[in-house]
Amino acid sequence: MNEGEAAMEITKLDAPEGITALLGWAPGTTPAERIRRLAKEILADRLQIDAAFVNVDREAPKEFGHHTRPVPTVDGREVPVAVRTADFRAASVVAVSEPHLLVGLDIRDHQPDEGMLHEIRAHSHLWGESLWEEATTDQLLLHWSRVQAVRQADPRGVSVRPEQVRLDPPFAKAWTPDRHDAYKLVDLSRNGFIITLAYGQPATE
Repeated sequence: MNEGEAAMEITKLDAPEGITALLGWAPGTTPAERIRRLAKEILADRLQIDAAFVNVDREAPKEFGHHTRPVPTVDGREVPVAVRTADFRAASVVAVSEPHLLVGLDIRDHQPDEGMLHEIRAHSHLWGESLWEEATTDQLLLHWSRVQAVRQADPRGVSVRPEQVRLDPPFAKAWTPDRHDAYKLVDLSRNGFIITLAYGQPATE
């Protein structure tokens, strides 16, 4: 930790081979501060250099509504990796992978408000309508977290509606009706947070 930086609780997550993921929790910090620090730590370890030599900035918006991503550089040169992020209150999760992988993240807690539960019930289609009343809050949240991670992984982003995402019952893979290659889903939940990582290969069609 550099002088002047707020203390952050950092946890390494059990991500699949080829993906490195860290969870950071630091009340009183901004998402940008947490993401920058987590990404620098991952890249420093990956490149075997001091974190001071890694810079992480946001890419310039390409169009209105474009979700910008962190871009790491060393000595002014962009590092050829993909950096994906997700935030919830004072926590952030960052995943770094090879650039060809499609990766998405989601993080949330176990205490949704009524508005969130209403949104989940309105847009999720995992069980039949008759089973919605039987689903526990954690089942709903786990499903919704995986749906959101897939939406972030998909190159089309938020244009993929939640109801278009299909999950298998064990929550191990997901797909959309127009994309046959499935995303793999990994539960990275730690420290009281529900954390989902979705990853897959670009469509070849």
